[in-house]
Amino acid sequence: MISFQINNNPVQFEGEPDTPLLWALRDHFKLTGAKYGCGIGSCGSCTVHIDGKARRSCTTTVSSLEGKSVVTIEGLATDDGQLHPVQQAWLEEDVPQCGYCQPGFIMSTVEFLQKHPDPSDEDINTNIDNLCRCGTYVRVRKAIHRAAELTAKGK
Repeated sequence: MISFQINNNPVQFEGEPDTPLLWALRDHFKLTGAKYGCGIGSCGSCTVHIDGKARRSCTTTVSSLEGKSVVTIEGLATDDGQLHPVQQAWLEEDVPQCGYCQPGFIMSTVEFLQKHPDPSDEDINTNIDNLCRCGTYVRVRKAIHRAAELTAKGK
């Protein structure tokens, strides 16, 4: 049995230890925000935070999570429903087209803004490597800049 936390809740996983976290989240814990895209950690649609760092859940095994903390897109908003500034910026800038990849983009952006609180376009282009089949990259960039503003304002 593997014990860890998901969105500040203690959980236990009794399945195969080499199960990818993505499948444990979706099939066992019924958290479907992280999406399957490529299965090799390239596209980023499955991005979650593990101990505060953005990680691809399709290539992370549950066995590596003992005692760790996982945050999914479902855990970003506060308990009273206030959106995270990155989520708010995504809505304000109308980023999603189909929306499939957006939870992964949001999770990657949250960590990115901790390291780059006032990012340039070059910072974004260099560090955000998630893929979007709909091509929402221009809106993603605008939303990242907006999220930086909201974060700086303490929203």
